[in-house]
Amino acid sequence: MSDSSLLNELVDALKCLPSVGARTAQRMAFHLLEHDRESALKLADTLRLAMESIGHCKRCRTFTEDDICRVCANENRQYDSLCVVENPSDVLALEQATSYRGYYFVLMGKLSPLDGIGPDEIGLDLLEDRLAEGQIKELILATNPTVEGEVTAHFISELAKRYKVNTTRIAHGVPVGGELDYVDSGTLSHAFSGRRSY
Repeated sequence: MSDSSLLNELVDALKCLPSVGARTAQRMAFHLLEHDRESALKLADTLRLAMESIGHCKRCRTFTEDDICRVCANENRQYDSLCVVENPSDVLALEQATSYRGYYFVLMGKLSPLDGIGPDEIGLDLLEDRLAEGQIKELILATNPTVEGEVTAHFISELAKRYKVNTTRIAHGVPVGGELDYVDSGTLSHAFSGRRSY
């Protein structure tokens, strides 16, 4: 690599992105410097503006430039349904792939005692405030099917029971178009035990 300390700083800065190691970061840096400086400058400006302007919705905790995100501000949504997800990207995925038209609550993570992440770190006090309002009739748990995601879902379902809120869990199992002999045993077992009438 070049002796340029600024070039090294650029490569190190690019390594903060997920799945970007030293070699990928180096390729990105050289591409931007050799072929696309104008786009790189636009990227830098947009990154700075986004970091300064995007915060969290005061109601659901997803990313937004406003105090309240567009979903929470939409009064035409189903007010008595609340879907709990781990990350803002999950909201986007559900909005694009489903017909769900209730509201969301974004945990910004999941319970992980080994990493020091407890109920307060993922905003369960705020979720409890939402449940205490008495409007929520169904709480949909859409955390990921990992050990931590399942523990988080269980913890939240116990919290919802205190407020007599009906709690459901999204199904997990065989992907559409998948073949059974390629599905791992844990997923197949979960899908089999979660079967429904057809």
